[in-house]
Amino acid sequence: MTKPKTLWAVADAKARFSQFIDVVLTKGPQTITRNGKKTVVVVSVDEWERKTRRKGNLADFFAHSPLHGSGIEIERVKDAPRETRW
Repeated sequence: MTKPKTLWAVADAKARFSQFIDVVLTKGPQTITRNGKKTVVVVSVDEWERKTRRKGNLADFFAHSPLHGSGIEIERVKDAPRETRW
């Protein structure tokens, strides 16, 4: 069984752009190379939104922090504000 193509030279991706998009949508993320080096990965909108979706809020983040309940005390410096020139 052959492994599906996931690496595309930029010239190939440009020349067959419509096919390239179809492959991204059906086979998943595709990597484009430039001068033989991996340069970018193209993913579907659904994949992008799934990966970048916010999970919880700031309060949830702090509530589930490994430091929550550790007893760590952070001292705040009570310096005067900096002078600002207008």
